[in-house]
Amino acid sequence: MKTRSVLSVLLLSTMISSGFAASSSDASRSLEGEWRFALDRADAGVAERWAEWKFEQHVHLPGTLPEQGIGDPVALDTPWTGTIFDRSFFTAPEYAAYREPGRIKVPFWLQPDKVYVGAAWYQRDIEIPAAWAGRRVVLTLERAHWQTRVWLDGHEAGTDDSLSTAHVHDFGTTLTPGPHVLTIRVDNRLIVAVGENSHSVTDSTQGNWNGIVGRLELSATAPVWIDDLQVFPQAATRIVTVRGVVRAAGGESPTADVTLALGALQPRSIKAAADGAFTAELSLGSDAALWDEFHPALHRLTATLPNGEARTVAFGLRDIATAGTQFTLNGRPLFLRGALDCCIFPRTGHPPTDVESWRKQLGTIRAHGLNHVRFHSWCPPEAAFIAGDELGMYFQVESGLWANSAPTLGPNAPAGVGDGAPVDSWLYAETERILRAYGNHPSFLLLAHGNEPGGTKQSEFLAAWVRHFRAQDSRRLYTAASGWPEVADSQFFVSSDPRVHQWGDGLKCRLNGLSPATIADYRAIVAKRSVPMIAHEIGQWSAYPALATGAKFTGPLKARNHEIFANTLATHGMADQADDFLSASGRLQVLCYKEEIESELRTPGLGGFQLLGLQDFPGQGTAPVGVLDCFWESKGYVDAAEYRRFCSETVPLARLTKRVFASDKTLTAEIEVAHFGPISLAGAVAAWRLMADDGAIIARGRLPAANVATGRTTSLGRIDITLRSAPAPAHSKLVVALEGTAAENDWDVWIYPAHVDAAVPAGVQVATALDASTLTSLEAGGCVLLTIPPDRV
Repeated sequence: MKTRSVLSVLLLSTMISSGFAASSSDASRSLEGEWRFALDRADAGVAERWAEWKFEQHVHLPGTLPEQGIGDPVALDTPWTGTIFDRSFFTAPEYAAYREPGRIKVPFWLQPDKVYVGAAWYQRDIEIPAAWAGRRVVLTLERAHWQTRVWLDGHEAGTDDSLSTAHVHDFGTTLTPGPHVLTIRVDNRLIVAVGENSHSVTDSTQGNWNGIVGRLELSATAPVWIDDLQVFPQAATRIVTVRGVVRAAGGESPTADVTLALGALQPRSIKAAADGAFTAELSLGSDAALWDEFHPALHRLTATLPNGEARTVAFGLRDIATAGTQFTLNGRPLFLRGALDCCIFPRTGHPPTDVESWRKQLGTIRAHGLNHVRFHSWCPPEAAFIAGDELGMYFQVESGLWANSAPTLGPNAPAGVGDGAPVDSWLYAETERILRAYGNHPSFLLLAHGNEPGGTKQSEFLAAWVRHFRAQDSRRLYTAASGWPEVADSQFFVSSDPRVHQWGDGLKCRLNGLSPATIADYRAIVAKRSVPMIAHEIGQWSAYPALATGAKFTGPLKARNHEIFANTLATHGMADQADDFLSASGRLQVLCYKEEIESELRTPGLGGFQLLGLQDFPGQGTAPVGVLDCFWESKGYVDAAEYRRFCSETVPLARLTKRVFASDKTLTAEIEVAHFGPISLAGAVAAWRLMADDGAIIARGRLPAANVATGRTTSLGRIDITLRSAPAPAHSKLVVALEGTAAENDWDVWIYPAHVDAAVPAGVQVATALDASTLTSLEAGGCVLLTIPPDRV
């Protein structure tokens, strides 16, 4: 494909989606604006035929009830959607002031200004243009939360319960021009037991909102239209298989000629079968651009019917596959450096549906050296995929489930998936909808059903789910779930094994007999697998809450937990230390993430990692685990450039046996480089230096040139530094850079004198406890050195 074609797709990508054809102004009508509405607290609206009423209150759509201050204030009996793991808020004396009516502040997640869980009815008058007579009229609700039922002029027209894709209600071709009344009932209760902690529904993250956001419109098509268009690329051969479906209203035959246009290729006409299906193979030519993180080239296919109906999709030429325990993309080894997106959007209380917001968020993730996003127990809207395609991001999408418990549904509710409950069939339907709506996007690389499921037959059920969709759509890889279970049919695992070892042994992670974190890796865990493994939710290192970010919460969700923390500090006379606590704990957090990420990069054959998280997590009791706040913005103690030193496609690594040395010892380190760039590096030279805090060079050198293959970690050699001339006691840094590249990394080293006079100076008392004797000495003006007891070091 010519460069012009690729660029044109990038320019048009904000207008063209895989799910819908671009609409001209005469074929669609936006329904944005004022709607009438009513809350159905008693759930009586269907039985009482509310669709025939005219509501008196008003609301703006697209929008949500919480955004517009509609609902009930938070109370002790608020019907939360989410598990409160620590119930001390309801009983502990320190929370008593926050339990008073009108002054409630909950500590376990972001607090909405107003809460409403149940059915709400939305209604407006619409006008069908005369030009639409005899045409098929469709209502599109891009993202509704959750179930929608639609009535037109009091007659029910359909229902939808997708959490991931647009709700599309087809009114057929018999709608008469002129005025009509459109009524929509939206129910945000747990329609299906997807799990109250699933990020698709929970108060832990986005909040359980009621409303409709994104594209809200009526559109018209001819009675015969293109209902589906999917492109299956083969990057190695530059051939694509096109599969589509033509539909007809009113019992007409869908058989029609379909013209396919792709870039500079000669348009090709094919005939749909009697059932409307059509398929074709198209060759883009040997020079057609491939898609990956380094060159996210997009192509555009348009299918057109003789009546003028057309559908356009953007796609990328890319092949995702596996080779042993590694992923490959277009034949090159791929290492996934991932962040989690847990559907946290405090300014709106719902995910954005505009491309620019997603460009900004994904751009921030890329700036920190990551190439991958896992959407934890939810699926993002179309705009996220468009931005991901443009930026070359690799997505793991999930079908909206974290069905490991459902306590709000009562003691007899199913525990998870595979037990024959409605959630089982809903999962299949939802996955079908996701693949149909977003399947053409090259960023959509991986799919899991959801997170950490429960269920007595979960393994058998999810194995069948994987087999079913592997056979249906080969454009991505499938796994049963994130976390567990690891079923044999999965093409990769998202495994909690590294996290378990990290928590069990701390940073030492005693694997393979290696105790210090600076030489540890997870090769023993990888060796147990025969398919790629992504380390699940690694890190989880918390910093002190960034209390100053509370001012950013100007939307429907507020950080009342931050107010509690600030009040607690003030009560203890430490309000002025909040920034110091954040800075100190934040720098420790960065060091912990650095050690953990480097352990992953050092591991031969590992498929990648997924952080929990790059962004703070506000729910499940408040978890400030990110170096970025809930808004994907810096908290001030590390920037993206520093983070990329240990997290990017090319990272120098040092296996240090220890970090603290006596000045008569030798610092020894094995130097490696983890390289997953677009090409291999010939004759790469690692330059190293040991540098004092004032910038003075203590020692420096270069290792012999080495060929560094992409897709692996390569040994570059060993350095030995005699420390006799090093300042001591002093802090230094070992810095390793790859000459001719931006790749550079560093490690803290402390050097102490080999011999120290340990005699206690006259007039100094050494104490290991602030006991009566110590206090007496201090009160008398004595000098006391308070140390940690030797048995507690």
